[in-house]
Amino acid sequence: MARKTKLTRVAAKIGAAMGRADRKAHQIAKAGVLAKKELVDISRQVDALKRQLRKTTRRLKRALA
Repeated sequence: MARKTKLTRVAAKIGAAMGRADRKAHQIAKAGVLAKKELVDISRQVDALKRQLRKTTRRLKRALA
């Protein structure tokens, strides 16, 4: 088997590093998308709670009046 040149070995190391960096970038992007979806869900829950609080406040004011 022919010996690999230093250039070939260095190229393989660079390729491996690039692959790892690319994978990490994809993971971070995926996590960002997931975080954004969770934020939207939380926002919807907060809106629902606001509506519920408004409704309860109105009922309480009517009951006390």
